[in-house]
Amino acid sequence: MKLYLISDNIDTLTGMRLAGVEGLVVHESGDLKEALEKTLADKEIGILLLTEKFGREFPEIINPVKLNRKFPLIVEIPDRHGTGRKPDFITSYVNEAIGLKL
Repeated sequence: MKLYLISDNIDTLTGMRLAGVEGLVVHESGDLKEALEKTLADKEIGILLLTEKFGREFPEIINPVKLNRKFPLIVEIPDRHGTGRKPDFITSYVNEAIGLKL
């Protein structure tokens, strides 16, 4: 199985290409839909990496794929500008998951 990246900027794609991950850069929702359909049709792709910006700006496109498909696994990654998460998001996640305050 392969990894594939759909990014909103060339810097993230360049860095991932150095690690051997293929991908493409898109900026518009229509281009994202087209790239996503193409990627989902490729049965060799097991993990699809998306920059976090897509999850924030186009949840109506990304969420149905995340919720209704088993493959590929969709992982949102931060881009070169950093993450959109709070600094203590891991602690908050664990607190919500197990019901204990750490």
